[in-house]
Amino acid sequence: MKISDLKIKSKKNKYILNIIIVVLMIYFAYVIYLLVKQPTDIFTVEEGKLYSEESDIGYIIRDEVVVKGNQYKNGMEQIKNEGEKVAKNEDIFRYYSKNEESLVTQIAELDTKIQEALKNQEVRYLSDVKILEDQIDQQMDNINKVTDISKITECEKQINQLITKKAKIVGEKSPSGSYLKDLNDQRAKLEQELNNGSETITAPKSGILSYRVDGLEDKLTVDNFSSLSEEYLENLNLKTGKLIATSDECGKIVDNFTAYIATISTSEQSKQAKIGDKVKIRLSNSKEINAEISYISQENEEKTLLVLKISNEIDELCNYRKISFDLIWWSYTGLKVPNQSIVEQDGLKYVVRNRAGYLSKILVKVEKQNDKYSIITNYTSEELKELGYTSSEITNMKNISIYDEILLTPNLNNTE
Repeated sequence: MKISDLKIKSKKNKYILNIIIVVLMIYFAYVIYLLVKQPTDIFTVEEGKLYSEESDIGYIIRDEVVVKGNQYKNGMEQIKNEGEKVAKNEDIFRYYSKNEESLVTQIAELDTKIQEALKNQEVRYLSDVKILEDQIDQQMDNINKVTDISKITECEKQINQLITKKAKIVGEKSPSGSYLKDLNDQRAKLEQELNNGSETITAPKSGILSYRVDGLEDKLTVDNFSSLSEEYLENLNLKTGKLIATSDECGKIVDNFTAYIATISTSEQSKQAKIGDKVKIRLSNSKEINAEISYISQENEEKTLLVLKISNEIDELCNYRKISFDLIWWSYTGLKVPNQSIVEQDGLKYVVRNRAGYLSKILVKVEKQNDKYSIITNYTSEELKELGYTSSEITNMKNISIYDEILLTPNLNNTE
């Protein structure tokens, strides 16, 4: 074979090889395209939830009464804890007397002397004393079981009273009881001076006790929502999400049944809202609570002032005055599908189901829809009759179900 013939044959082989390579590249590209394309062409129907919501800033308005005594500069002792529910006229906190520290120290020293004196007594009258000792032991056990400061304080108070009673009995009946009696008299005198010099504050009404007082209790009230405006709220200069500081001078009683959130909304839904409309609120802790629109004021063409009434999470909201939250206008649960998978024909809505390659046109009812998704369901037999379908057609009609696969971009002409 001539050299020229070999060269021609080599060129032909190289040309054929190049063609094969190109064909293989096209084939693999097509396979990859199918692998990538296929999942986005099919959508699996699942249970889902749709929202129409917006993110807003809210100002907490409560029915609250500040409670403050005359001796607030002496410092205070909490009888009831932050967030605790209290009844009307129940003791909630007390102000110290001017010489409280000195008096408490003297009483503690006398208690030590009384207990030492009791140890040195020979007690032969066991009945009353034994009962008191059992009660003292019980209170000691209670202290070890509780962590609530107010309950521990109450147990300590009970113990001191029981020890005093025991000392009094022993002092009266013991031959050498004059010393104990003298100690008890001194203690009673100091305790009376302590009580007379202090000031105990009671709850003016029932509700939640809070020591987080910010001075806005008489500015953000439930009595006059018409005084609220965007300018008024902004001029309060509050920081969103900031905890209200705890006061050491006063407390307040908060209505534990109802609170309000004032907010400025720019959504279209707010412009169409009406007093009494039911909505939901999602707080920063992800909890969703029911709310009702209690007041509406149109600030301008773009902004609407809303006051929302709530009845849950009030104790949690006592910690704040200004919060961020989500206002949920509506939510709907059901079979969730992309809007693009729904086709309209002759005023009715359809999806195309794919089962093992068989494409079926299925009539569906769109319950709710947002920008991306819809909640769909099947028509009832009664509804289908109203649409004009016969009993035979209704019996043979296919339904959409959870986990069905539907086409994302359906063509009704290709269905069976």
